[in-house]
Amino acid sequence: MSRDEKTKKSWEEVQQNISKQFGGGETLNVDAIIYLIGIQELGKGYKTFSKDEKLDIMHVAICKLLEPFGFYEFEYFDEDGWPHYKVIDELPNLKPGEQSVLIKEAIVMYFEKI
Repeated sequence: MSRDEKTKKSWEEVQQNISKQFGGGETLNVDAIIYLIGIQELGKGYKTFSKDEKLDIMHVAICKLLEPFGFYEFEYFDEDGWPHYKVIDELPNLKPGEQSVLIKEAIVMYFEKI
């Protein structure tokens, strides 16, 4: 089995498991799972977030997900408890399909660690 096939199979397993817990009967897409990861990393529990805060939550998740690849590094929590990351290496120019594979691989790695 190739690396891409393993990633696809692992992604589908993660997607199914997360969807069972949080999907309310629906299969969650990548963005929904990224949002849930951001909520987890923020650690504030149930709360209503503004549109801007939701974007920030997604950013937190992306930074956390891409940290093991050397693109970001955690710096600190601000006074409101939000995590901040610094850019270590610029993301390469990836085609949309390559971006999708990278983020799915990062999500799989994230859930393997917890």
